[in-house]
Amino acid sequence: MALLQEELKITRMQDLLGMKLALPSYQRPYSWSVQSTNTLFFDTYQAYQEGVEEYRIGSVILHKENEKYNIVDGQQRLTTLSILLYCLGDEAQGLLQEKYSQLSNDVIVTNYKILSKRISEFTADERNKYKKYLLTHCSAVQIVTNSEQEAFQFFDSQNSRGKELDPHDLLKSYHLREMEDEDEHQKVNIINKWENQNQNHLNDLFKNYLYPLTQWYKGKYGVDYSSNKIDVFKGIKSSNVFNYAIYHKASNLFVDQFNANGSSELLASRALNQFQLTQPLIAGNRFFNYTLHYGKQLEQIQKLIKKVHTDEQVPTRGSGNLYIKQLYECALLFFADRFGLESLAESVRQQLYSWCYSLRLTMESVRLQTINNYARGKHDRLNNGLELFAIISEMNHPEELKLIVLQQPNFDNKNKEKYKAVYTLLCRWNRW
Repeated sequence: MALLQEELKITRMQDLLGMKLALPSYQRPYSWSVQSTNTLFFDTYQAYQEGVEEYRIGSVILHKENEKYNIVDGQQRLTTLSILLYCLGDEAQGLLQEKYSQLSNDVIVTNYKILSKRISEFTADERNKYKKYLLTHCSAVQIVTNSEQEAFQFFDSQNSRGKELDPHDLLKSYHLREMEDEDEHQKVNIINKWENQNQNHLNDLFKNYLYPLTQWYKGKYGVDYSSNKIDVFKGIKSSNVFNYAIYHKASNLFVDQFNANGSSELLASRALNQFQLTQPLIAGNRFFNYTLHYGKQLEQIQKLIKKVHTDEQVPTRGSGNLYIKQLYECALLFFADRFGLESLAESVRQQLYSWCYSLRLTMESVRLQTINNYARGKHDRLNNGLELFAIISEMNHPEELKLIVLQQPNFDNKNKEKYKAVYTLLCRWNRW
């Protein structure tokens, strides 16, 4: 990997923060928790008190673009240190002059209040000495490249050897590299939408919904999603010219053009949806749209469940109940993905609810592996051989769901009383 060797060095905070640092559009919001902020303060202040000659905060990866340095990795630490130095009276913090999102601003204000309160307990002399220590004795390994793509590749390789990144972070950098030739305005717009999403929700979306669904309908193992399984979401690269790739790229391009030129309005129809969980996605900007699309779909599914069910009918206390609820959400999401949200009629919801919650009443204990087996028709106590997701993936009409005959469960007696609301529904709907 080509790095700027002359700028590869251990540098003091005074020099690093004095550079023309910039936050590129693809950076996620500043999100350090109060706990992480306090930890940085405590560790550096303790090092100062103990006279530690050099306190290393880790590495910082920068992409040099003309005279400015885009922060690829290290934004959270550098922003927090800038806030801390601001509280210590060093208000000329260039990084804090950058344009942050509203979400970032809210967190910055919160951490400023926390650090300001801690610093208010210091004497003026103590503040000056601690500030000097941060600037001249705290350092970082500075890594600089003149290629954005190389910066991301180095970012990935560095983190794969240390603390594992969230899979969606790795996917983000992968698909950003695929957008190298995209219009800059379009790139900024889509990345801003992505980064303003709750990152925990993104992790949950891939781990508990998108990854299982893309596997279960094929009869594959759908749990234990991690960074070594992200190839599922890398999609078809723009350079791929095999027949299958050309077909899918052409389909996506047609939908893009149809929606962009107003054809849907002309035909009095809604905009065409270009995503299907049973079809490969196209690498680059469509990955971000894909993620936002399914995040919104899931949110609508969850609102629907809350509207049509009581809390007792969809219990969430305990991991087993949560797994069942997620299975129900997955079933609804997969069905809506094939036929549209409007297809989730009462009869459809009843059938999918019955399939999911029969498992809850049958099993005293529900684990992830229980769900994984059941979703693939491999559970030995209930609906064995019924590969529901595979069946839905081959349906031509929503009415076909009614043709599925569910096995009457052998209800656990304790569960009949414990989940009385669920038991009552299943018996009424299925005449059990």
